[in-house]
Amino acid sequence: MASTEKAAGVTERTAAPQAPDDLAGLDALESAQTVRTPLRETLLRKVLPPVTAVALVLAVWQILVWAEVAPPYKLASPSDVWGEVREAWLQGTLLDYIWTSVSRGLLGFLLALAIGTPLGLLVARVSFVRAAIGPILSGLQSLPSVAWVPPAVIWLGLNDSMMYAVILLGAVPSVANGLVAGIDQIPPLFLRAGRTLGATGLRGARYIVMPAALPGYVAGLKQGWAFSWRSLMAAEIIASSPDLGVGLGQLLENGRNNSSMSQVFLAILLILCVGIAIDLLIFSPLERRVLRGRGLLAGR
Repeated sequence: MASTEKAAGVTERTAAPQAPDDLAGLDALESAQTVRTPLRETLLRKVLPPVTAVALVLAVWQILVWAEVAPPYKLASPSDVWGEVREAWLQGTLLDYIWTSVSRGLLGFLLALAIGTPLGLLVARVSFVRAAIGPILSGLQSLPSVAWVPPAVIWLGLNDSMMYAVILLGAVPSVANGLVAGIDQIPPLFLRAGRTLGATGLRGARYIVMPAALPGYVAGLKQGWAFSWRSLMAAEIIASSPDLGVGLGQLLENGRNNSSMSQVFLAILLILCVGIAIDLLIFSPLERRVLRGRGLLAGR
């Protein structure tokens, strides 16, 4: 009898450590499983749809050309645009067009990021500053970027400083407002817990406010880049000078001056491709990483 009870006690003691495994199993149900997506599935879900869309656009474009819905000088064919691409590549100017604009756009965006981030923190955390500057930021964000080109040319002349000024005036309000929106959506409990733990002032902004506001901040960054790129294109189209070089906006304006629709379409396609590439290579991975870290992409 005693041996039976002893054996039962041993059984109980040996069975008790199994409880954490059960809890781990329950936790595993809620955790996102990292599974490598097969190449075939990746191609079908992410590559095939945009390729199909591009192919349909090209097909419709060519059909419109064959149907002669517009004269050739108004509607260039895809083969004519491809000829412009090939000629620019052989002349060695294609990459120069792209780099001239991309380098300006990225540097201007980084400057807007350096200015808009502390400005957004200040507006979001200081009520007096929000009351004074908040409406101005919203108004600047809705103001078309092209409106800043004439005064920037008068103030700074035809140089790169004028380009960067236009980019900053277009992008800083978007970056700041995106951060303000993200901070406004932080649960008050996070801020109280941070203050309780001693995270106040700059420490609170670094360890509590910025991480909690990251989704809204990333959305503001995407919008800030869009405004940077649009502002730059407006500045390049309006302000032209040999000292500025030929960017994509200037290429578009040159096509208009030369009445070359193939060159106009080439510039438009390059502007579109750069915008898509920046989003796919920088902002989409960043956004997925932020959302995945908050458990919002499980199962996708």
